[in-house]
Amino acid sequence: MPRRGKWMHLAAGIVAGVTLGVFLKLCLRPSSRTSIEACPDAAKLYVAPDPVTVIGLRPDETVENSNSTLVFVGVMTAEQYLKTRAKAVFETWAKDLPGRIAFFSSEVSRAPGLPLIPLKNVDDSYPPQKKSFLMLLYMYEKYGERFEWFMRADDDVYVRGDKLGEFLRSVDSTKPQFIGQAGRGTSAERDALALDYNENFCMGGPGVLISRETLRRVAPHVKYCLKHLYTTHEDVELGRCVAKFAGVSCTWSYDMQTILHHNSSGSAAYTGRLKRREVHRAITLHPVKDHRQMYRLHTYFKNLRILDIREKSLDLHRDIASSLHELGVHGDDVTSYVLPGNVSLFPVKMGQPGYLGNNRILGAPIDFNRYKADTIEDIIPFDFISKSIYSVTHSNPKRRIETPLKEALDDVIREVMEIINAPSRQRGRVIDFNELLYGYTRLQPLHGADHVLDLLLKYRRYRGRKMTAAVRRHAYLQQSFTATEIREIPMGEPPPTEDPDITEQLNAKGINYQNDFEDFDESNQQQNTFLDFGRLNMKEALENSLMKIHENLPNVLKWSDNDYEYPIYDRRIHFILPLMGRHQIFTRFMKNYEDVVLKSDEAVTLIVVLYIDSKNPLDYKNTEALIEHYKGIYGKGIIVIEKGSTVFSRGAALTEGLKLCADDDLVFFIDVDIMFNHNTLRRIRINTVKYNQVYFPIVFSEYNPEVVFGDDFNKFKFEPLVTDTNLGKYVDSDIAKTDRELVNLKYSKEIRDNYGYFRVYGFGIMGIFKCDLLRVGGFDLSIKGWGYEDVQMFETLIKSNLTVYRIADETLVHIFHSVDCDKSLEKSQFQMCLGTKASTYGSQRHMNYYMLNHPDVLWPEKGAS
Repeated sequence: MPRRGKWMHLAAGIVAGVTLGVFLKLCLRPSSRTSIEACPDAAKLYVAPDPVTVIGLRPDETVENSNSTLVFVGVMTAEQYLKTRAKAVFETWAKDLPGRIAFFSSEVSRAPGLPLIPLKNVDDSYPPQKKSFLMLLYMYEKYGERFEWFMRADDDVYVRGDKLGEFLRSVDSTKPQFIGQAGRGTSAERDALALDYNENFCMGGPGVLISRETLRRVAPHVKYCLKHLYTTHEDVELGRCVAKFAGVSCTWSYDMQTILHHNSSGSAAYTGRLKRREVHRAITLHPVKDHRQMYRLHTYFKNLRILDIREKSLDLHRDIASSLHELGVHGDDVTSYVLPGNVSLFPVKMGQPGYLGNNRILGAPIDFNRYKADTIEDIIPFDFISKSIYSVTHSNPKRRIETPLKEALDDVIREVMEIINAPSRQRGRVIDFNELLYGYTRLQPLHGADHVLDLLLKYRRYRGRKMTAAVRRHAYLQQSFTATEIREIPMGEPPPTEDPDITEQLNAKGINYQNDFEDFDESNQQQNTFLDFGRLNMKEALENSLMKIHENLPNVLKWSDNDYEYPIYDRRIHFILPLMGRHQIFTRFMKNYEDVVLKSDEAVTLIVVLYIDSKNPLDYKNTEALIEHYKGIYGKGIIVIEKGSTVFSRGAALTEGLKLCADDDLVFFIDVDIMFNHNTLRRIRINTVKYNQVYFPIVFSEYNPEVVFGDDFNKFKFEPLVTDTNLGKYVDSDIAKTDRELVNLKYSKEIRDNYGYFRVYGFGIMGIFKCDLLRVGGFDLSIKGWGYEDVQMFETLIKSNLTVYRIADETLVHIFHSVDCDKSLEKSQFQMCLGTKASTYGSQRHMNYYMLNHPDVLWPEKGAS
């Protein structure tokens, strides 16, 4: 009896253990992380939705009656990536697929808003072999007869839907096809993969394409394949299963490495420059580890799509212009031309929605001689390009190729190579770019850029008799400018939602805001309104974005039925002027300020941050007295911040001036040498947009007057000097001028190459709202003395989400003054100072005359110091 009781207790224990194990298996599951969690109530009550409804497919939609059933993409993901990678995929390339998409994850995964399919009895453990095979089985059972192609993809791959559709339509889906980037593993692991000499597999990362016939043959045997796994590599086992039951192996094709592209850089893949051949040629790009980069890639490819559409539009306009020319229709009559049947060729006129553009401009033929100069001076010569660039019009005849030109040439060459390689698959050859031997380029401002390029290429034939050869080709190219397009936007913009103050206000109202995609791309709604080519008009797009934070906006930013002009012309500008010594120059500046601002009561406040110059200490008191004189006459508009003998720092001085301004104030940093007029103030107000745009005008800097008007610098010895003052431009007795116009003329200078130059590398003059400056961190107060703080600020703003607007402004003139470079400055500041000093001396023409008149400077006598 004791023995029987012992066995009975043992049997009861086994039964209890099995029962408990079954209970734990059903109600306790490993989550996507490593901890054990109890079955949530939501999982117990979860009812799987209709598979057709999940992916947005109509019940009657099939491959025979729909253009959106070419491919079904199954994306394998995990619970921890649903809100990041999966969401990014769904909001970017999934919208452009010629088919449908669904995300496959563990049984406990939930993601409202995503077409998610939680696979029964599947967890998020790695490797995802069970998830992969059961996903294929689900795809076959639920969608097997509704799509021509099926794609297995990871959540870190980007797919170009337009190129995928073009590729799949060129392949017969009724035959067993297994397409991907073929692999056999490394030599070290080949034996461990249990592959025969003629077997391979499709690497899963860049994506795998399966025809409907292949899926039909493989899906019924999925469970068998799961029970007979040789390795832990999911893609290897899938390839083995397809080979066994479908009788096909992964496509051995040279093209697959290009169109299904895998970047071996890991997490750094596709985070750098995207203007690369492999990016442009690829259908899929893998891996995109940071989900924010998915939005960046999507924006880039959308821009390429826009360029393609514009190019097709240009081709159509040219075909129309050419055809009507053959019919004898004059160019001016093309817009109003009526086709047979009383159908207008261009039914929409200028200014109406859907206007197709000016055919006289867009339809102009490609021709290097479309612009014919009337005089020799109007001829635009070509620049010669080799290792350097040689120019007859530039102040530096031989120089390195500038970055903008280099990037433009790279773009042109890449497009040329894409055109050359378009028929590569049919012809069984690939032509690769090797190097640019030489070329010619010129820019015609009214028409476009012309290029003549001598290209060294490498010809590689991979079909038939294989061969490789070097070839040279000349390319004659023209990039035509199209018509100017104007987009009207409000002059005020809503504050950015990443601003802490705005975020706090939203959270206080119960709105949980998270900007996951900061500095990478706009939100999905903004993408739909801007990049979907006319789905919404401009006003609707702006309304959708503004309504989100409607209550936080000032009234002038809210759309209404009443006409309301944003009061930009009355907006107050706060001039901030750092000053140390230089009383005479300040006297000239104040006369300018009086005529333009004080006498006309312009909405401008001048803040002078005053320092003592140890070399001219009396200037400090004289400047104070002069400011008091103007304040006594006009009573307002001038504020002085006395810094005394504090060490001068321009960045610190501007920061002190900013302290007197409110966050919403428009500030303009100005120098005492600058001359301005009423037009300057108008441009500052228009071109500086709060939360949006910073204004960096390019000022005109005068050369040394002694050089500009000196005999040695303008003529050869013993030759009479001929000058053309062109005073008629400024004096016209037949037309009466207003006081404002007279002031503008008084404070204007004639803009000529020999009188001065536009200071392209000067960044000290800037218009910005104080709140925008604070958002980027303000000035670096560790910089002392002359310069560099403006360059650093410019670089900071370029990297921010503010638009930096640069334009030549002839109303801002830097009056010449001699530059004294203090040798105690930092090395970088001292070199910048010397460069500025040299550039303000005179033009190249002046220097040429001086050298020819003084040959001893070029060829000094022997022994001369």
